[in-house]
Amino acid sequence: MYDIIIIGSGAAGLTAAIYAKRAALNALVVEKDYMGTGQIAFSECVENYPGLLGLSGLDLGDKFREHAEQLGAKFHEGEVTALSWNGENWTVEIADGSRIETKTVIFAAGASHRRLDIPGSDKRRISYCAVCDGSLYKDKTVAVIGGGDTALGDALYLSKLSKTVYLIHRRNEFRANKSLQERVFETDNIVTVTEAVLSAVTGGDGVEGVDYIQRGEEKHMALDGIFAAIGSVPNSRILDGICELDEKGFVIAGEDCRTSADGLFAAGDVRTTPLRQVITAAADGARAAIAAENYISEKN
Repeated sequence: MYDIIIIGSGAAGLTAAIYAKRAALNALVVEKDYMGTGQIAFSECVENYPGLLGLSGLDLGDKFREHAEQLGAKFHEGEVTALSWNGENWTVEIADGSRIETKTVIFAAGASHRRLDIPGSDKRRISYCAVCDGSLYKDKTVAVIGGGDTALGDALYLSKLSKTVYLIHRRNEFRANKSLQERVFETDNIVTVTEAVLSAVTGGDGVEGVDYIQRGEEKHMALDGIFAAIGSVPNSRILDGICELDEKGFVIAGEDCRTSADGLFAAGDVRTTPLRQVITAAADGARAAIAAENYISEKN
């Protein structure tokens, strides 16, 4: 019987593990991906984590994991398929057949990239990770779809590799932070295309371009590849019917990370929060671990 099972090994899950071990709790991190550190691993450069300016997302994630491991955190690789509550404890079921009992669960499974949902969006050469696939488009013409921090960061990364990067956004202003916007506007081979709504991806098996509507006018753009950065979808499917979710599927939880289910806490990008950044995910992990510790004390 564990005190806490932490589902997910991103910034929230790893920080929860750190705080759980500091509280001398018997905790286990269940991670879907081997040696995973969450979506932060796909960021080329993290510029907003205090004290670690300019570190790559992969390196920052490795530091989180190393910290948790040095404190004795235990890990189990496998995908969680179901959770059940017997009135006293939780049972966590894993795809490998494991069934693990625990007093509390911290659900920190994060979110996945939202997929394009237009005709042709199943073609090859559509990527959701610029750092992963950018090298395939050296001296090519690509488009980044989106207007937030991720989209602009992807455009800047790709500008170092590709000949031309079109940054396509459906609104007339970007939502990304101002420093990113300034860098984008100062980069010669990034072309911003605003008030543009995609209608189709064109080409045969692979991308050859996009059709879009800009201020009422139908247009076409020839491309070698597309990078989509249009938000995220919470990985909360297994919690449907177990605790309250909002209309988008994010777990409804307060600042103490408590959900509507007894002994179940949600931390990081999967929960309802106005800001989803690595630092807020880490803060959630700390709060969730402390809240779980208090819950266990109250029950004893």
